[in-house]
Amino acid sequence: MLTAGSMRNSGPSPWKPLITFVVLAFVLSSVFWYLTITTPAVAANATSLYLSTVAVMWCPAAAAVITRLAYQRDLKGFGFAPGPARWLLASILIPVGVGLVMFGTAWISGVAPFNEEHAAIVLSLAFIPALLYSIAFNLFAAAGEEIGWRGFLVPELAKRMNFTGLALLSSAIWAVWHFPLILFGTYHGTGPVWYSLAVFVPSVMGAGVVLAWLRLASGSVWTAILFHGFWNYFIQQFYPALTITTPAGDAMLGEFGWFVTLAYVVLALVFWYFRDRLPGIPDQEPA
Repeated sequence: MLTAGSMRNSGPSPWKPLITFVVLAFVLSSVFWYLTITTPAVAANATSLYLSTVAVMWCPAAAAVITRLAYQRDLKGFGFAPGPARWLLASILIPVGVGLVMFGTAWISGVAPFNEEHAAIVLSLAFIPALLYSIAFNLFAAAGEEIGWRGFLVPELAKRMNFTGLALLSSAIWAVWHFPLILFGTYHGTGPVWYSLAVFVPSVMGAGVVLAWLRLASGSVWTAILFHGFWNYFIQQFYPALTITTPAGDAMLGEFGWFVTLAYVVLALVFWYFRDRLPGIPDQEPA
């Protein structure tokens, strides 16, 4: 758990480790951005694209480990202890619940009808092994990002900034890190790229506020890993498999849909309101 004393303990150049981490994260990622963007998205290249995507997600973790070893000479401070169970449970239930409300609204309204044929497969007992494997893999991939962004960046910023500042700055860096794949790759919605950016940036900024709060409240990076991993699986794979694709549904659902933007902006405001509950943040003003 972070403490006020540990957060006030900074070296002679307090921003140097942070700058080093961000530069390293972007430089390392650029290698796999290039590989992902320049590899044609055809079935024959599926494995290469798959590996490049996972490698990109682990670049923030690699940058964080290198930075820790360079400046701190150890790997302490990432928050690998599990923390209170209530925050771990919340980190699972929030993304699953938000996704259910989002897709459930589309099913009930008819914007994107429920796919009964696929549901017979996805909701069967035979699907459980595939479900568990997919969740485990998504947690592994998400860990690469979260060890960097929430395991290193957020607690380091918490030594130097109040919650509002650290949440917005860490979220902005996280959002910009996705831009190359959105602008030049295939990581975007079915509509214009400008629409994908318009809905993606506020949703990621909102999610970043929630993740930063959970990380600092629990003292554990596992809250961010669970949240991110369950979000990726249920929003990108599970709920879409239960949904019939429609143009209106494409604009509403998923990471590049307008619903998630509204949901995360609301959640961010709720968590920001309770910022006074966080331990040891310098110059923290009550809600």
